Amino acid sequence: MQLLFATGNQNKVNEVRAKLGADYQINDLSSLAFKGDLPETHETLWENAKEKAMFVYENFGRNCFAEDSGLMIDVLNGAPGVYSARYAGSDKNDQKNIEKVLQEMKGKSNRQAKFMTVIALVIDYTTYLFEGEIKGEILTSPVGENGFGYDPIFKPEGFNCSFAELTMEEKIQLSHRSIATSKMIEFLNELNQFKPDHD
Repeated sequence: MQLLFATGNQNKVNEVRAKLGADYQINDLSSLAFKGDLPETHETLWENAKEKAMFVYENFGRNCFAEDSGLMIDVLNGAPGVYSARYAGSDKNDQKNIEKVLQEMKGKSNRQAKFMTVIALVIDYTTYLFEGEIKGEILTSPVGENGFGYDPIFKPEGFNCSFAELTMEEKIQLSHRSIATSKMIEFLNELNQFKPDHD
């Protein structure tokens, strides 16, 4: 099955491709020759994911899915949240974002946080939503060379290492994006079972 992932973030594409495996062919926005950023004008992950997916569907006529993810830190009242990618500026610099979070977390004893992903799948103008989250805590300094975004400062619950110390194979077993993707796969598999066969 071919699926269009409405994103230009190659790191996210690689994660989803690894999760979906050989049964699904994932194309991203480069296959549409789309350049620029998709609209993200809302204050929640749910609304942003729906907005991005519907933008692609309405402009290119393609069934697709989009996602919006955020790091939510308890002591920062859920920040950076929906602004995670551009927390330190519109240039979406991972290093600057990490530095800003660590600065704001200085002296904080409560370091509980969670990563959350919302996937919006648009099929024939109908939107289906799938959520995934993983709890953990914010480290005092970056650790690890793998991953992207806030991975070097996020230690998932039950682990003694950061997301950035896990391999791709390990991360896709437990990440927030992986959980949401699994729910979408289950839905698509059930949907395909009820499609009529064609000669």
